[in-house]
Amino acid sequence: MPFSTLLRRSLAIVAVLLFSLPAAAETIRFAFLELDKDARYDEKRTFHRNLSQAFGRPFAGAEVAMREARFVGQALKLEFALERVKGADAAALLAQVNTLQSAGVRYFLVDAPAEVVAELARATRGKELLLFNVSAADDVLRQEQCQPHLFHTLPNHAMQTDAMAQYLVSRKWRSVLLLEGPLAADKLLGAAFETSAKRFGLKIVDKRSFVLSNDPRQRDQGNPLLLTGGADHDVVFVADSDGEFARNLPYRTVRPRPVVGSEGLVAEAWHWAWERHGAPQLSSRMQKQAERQPSSPDWAAWIAIKSVIEAVVRTDNAPFAKLVSYLAGDEITIDGFKGNRLGFRPWDRQLRQPILLATHNSVIERAPIQGFLHQQNNMDTLGFDQRDSRCKP
Repeated sequence: MPFSTLLRRSLAIVAVLLFSLPAAAETIRFAFLELDKDARYDEKRTFHRNLSQAFGRPFAGAEVAMREARFVGQALKLEFALERVKGADAAALLAQVNTLQSAGVRYFLVDAPAEVVAELARATRGKELLLFNVSAADDVLRQEQCQPHLFHTLPNHAMQTDAMAQYLVSRKWRSVLLLEGPLAADKLLGAAFETSAKRFGLKIVDKRSFVLSNDPRQRDQGNPLLLTGGADHDVVFVADSDGEFARNLPYRTVRPRPVVGSEGLVAEAWHWAWERHGAPQLSSRMQKQAERQPSSPDWAAWIAIKSVIEAVVRTDNAPFAKLVSYLAGDEITIDGFKGNRLGFRPWDRQLRQPILLATHNSVIERAPIQGFLHQQNNMDTLGFDQRDSRCKP
């Protein structure tokens, strides 16, 4: 056989083999952004495992979501990748975002304080990417500092305090003593509860400030007996972002009254003791991954990735603009293992979701509480309804 004929046949066989090989799977890439040093996860703080604080960095929740996504990827011939990125401050994280976006990353989970989230959102506005806030509950990120590409999977303070207010009303505990700490975060939480109390008809009989200090002159300002005496009340709401005062408050009040807010009974996105809708299986997977009990930011990181994957599936991996439109629209149905269909509010990109009211080892109730109704969606009784929104993206 002439060499030229043999060569043509060989090339034809190679072409057939190449054509028959499966195409390389498209990769949808996520990045998880966090600070090198984040005071919220300081070991001295997380050691006490206060109910209203994260138990550790929530990267494990994102890892669990990625592992679950493999089955979807196999069916759709897609691959999902997750990269963990750290930076010293917002500027360092922004540089990483720009580099990763140039390489094709479109979805960024942000585990950082509110001021860092806000700076990243301002600097990336108009870019073809989405940011998911998984650990900052500050209301301002959903209000004046909102951005169209900034989605929130962690509930904000207003959602938490609205859930607590609904529960107090349902129990007929309408008179509240408010104890508020000196930190800026304490005042944000206290202000959110005052708004919720007014919204649902609770009476704050007194508002008192506490201070934890080694200064003998301030000792009385951290004494539970002195702080809870006097005015009669049904319940004590404590706003303590640090948690050191709050953890010592239950059973030390003058009157035998429940403690809620930052300790005693808390309002959270997730709790390991939630036993319905497949929740124990999810908590088990996250606990195994993190080697600790999961908390709200773990769930928020998990649901952020799950939300994007749901949009990818339902839109058949549509172009970015169409996928974002679906993600933020009314048709999407996200299963968060909390018993309700979840989706993002179009006016502020906050994820609608039930809030779990829990003690250290039990979920007492799930809000919205029965009887609190809304014209369109009862979950909009928690947090900023469209008429309350000051978000102008």
